Amino acid sequence: MNWDTLYDACMSCKQCRLSETRTNVVFGVGRRDAEVVFIGEGPGQQEDLQGEPFVGRSGQLLDDMMAMIDLNRENTFIANIVKCRPPGNRDPLPAEQTACSPWLDQQLKLIKPKIIVCLGRVSAMYMIRPDFKITKDHGQWFMHEGVHMMALYHPAALLRDPARRPETFVDLKTLQAKIREICTSTY
Repeated sequence: MNWDTLYDACMSCKQCRLSETRTNVVFGVGRRDAEVVFIGEGPGQQEDLQGEPFVGRSGQLLDDMMAMIDLNRENTFIANIVKCRPPGNRDPLPAEQTACSPWLDQQLKLIKPKIIVCLGRVSAMYMIRPDFKITKDHGQWFMHEGVHMMALYHPAALLRDPARRPETFVDLKTLQAKIREICTSTY
């Protein structure tokens, strides 16, 4: 499957009930050959309205976080586990994650990233391991099928609890060091 075929199929997806309430499918944005991919849990209200991930207040904070370590939306790829907004911004249900997983799996196969950064507990539980504890395991490296993975606090969590920002800054510097170690693109 190529990018165009994947995009067209994803945009018309009706695999779960989230398709009934969405305004837009939020496919993802960024470089199609990015070495670093950020994965959130699902679109929020602004993302659903605009069809792009992380465009609300959380997205502004994510942009600032990336800028601290010389990353941006042009040299990374940003996606979510589910491509349609869960009602009320609730966590995506396991059945919704399963229904949507082929889209993210195919995106990652096409991108072939060296590093995946999970944004928040839900993403880390999906990508890294089901018993992931964000308060304990954030900033640590994990390997899965040759890809380096780590989790950061979700930007929305940092907006709610700014006291977590200093430890997130340390995690970002850990991410920056790994990028400098294994990535070949200029960051």
